[in-house]
Amino acid sequence: MTHPEEPFVFPRTGHAVRNRTVLAAMTNKQSHSNGVLSDDEINWLLKRADGGFGIITTAATHVTEEGQGWVGEMGVWGDHHIDRLRELTSGVRERGALSLAQIFHGGMRAPEDITGKQPLSASVNECKESHSGKSREATGDEIDHLIEAFGDAAARCAIAGFDGVELHGAHGYLICQFLGEKTNRRNDKWGGDCKSRTNFLLEIIRNVKSKTPENFIVGVRLSPEYQQIGVRIQDTITQAKKIVEEGIDFLHISCWDCFTPSSEFPEDPRMITEWFSQEFGQAVPLISTGAIWSRQDTIDVLSQGATLIGIGRAAIGYADWAANISNPNYSPPRPPFSVMHLREQGLSDTFVDYMRNWKEFVE
Repeated sequence: MTHPEEPFVFPRTGHAVRNRTVLAAMTNKQSHSNGVLSDDEINWLLKRADGGFGIITTAATHVTEEGQGWVGEMGVWGDHHIDRLRELTSGVRERGALSLAQIFHGGMRAPEDITGKQPLSASVNECKESHSGKSREATGDEIDHLIEAFGDAAARCAIAGFDGVELHGAHGYLICQFLGEKTNRRNDKWGGDCKSRTNFLLEIIRNVKSKTPENFIVGVRLSPEYQQIGVRIQDTITQAKKIVEEGIDFLHISCWDCFTPSSEFPEDPRMITEWFSQEFGQAVPLISTGAIWSRQDTIDVLSQGATLIGIGRAAIGYADWAANISNPNYSPPRPPFSVMHLREQGLSDTFVDYMRNWKEFVE
């Protein structure tokens, strides 16, 4: 049986991780209006590196200026971002952790009132969450430009000292919009059946790899299920096979709750992690994230076949969560948290205010 405190080595790149814990990418709105990292953002991440996490993943960072999804989002679309990114990666490395930047584009979830431009997507779609009316369908030239932008962003990350990137193909953002059967209704090479809908992501992976060092980690985060845009678990497995064949270094599945079965197949007793671990075995390292709180939770998810454990809300509440995970009885108190406690854990007032959107997280 694998334990969360055990080290891990990425097979292709040789990067060693001191334990199986991954700080998952989390929105927090702490960056400057030009996308440059703030002291608050750097401090929040370094405190988790101090707290023992094996991998530190940044919040989602947009690869083009018009790809921004929310106010206070960090950017990696310009060279002016590099200096502060380098400051972050140096600090993470000094504290013994690996660093990943999660790179993305909001697509139809990049609001016009932030970017000044009509959102684009795989097809014309209603932009319900961003209140921007409808997206427009990206042209072939625009898709080529976006693929290059992902590669250029990854190259900046490599220059800034990141150990790798996580391509954000989950949660309904642009890559996910290309993967979903409801949001991608194209009839060219970028649309069609579930395999063809993977082409955009495949070309991004190829472009990223062509512009980064050989030992640069390239992983992908996917939503196994995202009903609103037509992401179905069996299609996701098919699409994941395509990107695993392309040679990604990890597959990160965003389960929301690792302890519930598929919403599409509730009669199947398998947890979502088990769907993927049984399909892929040792073919690719698997990160699983969702509702993991205690050491016992980590044991359970590793037993489901995960290689690494993604931690979200527990890491917000406890900067040193990973340092305690070898304690067999570790199960820290759950929310709501006081504002004072969250400030002590390295959250700025902006981040605390954002967490008020999560039901019963802040007192």
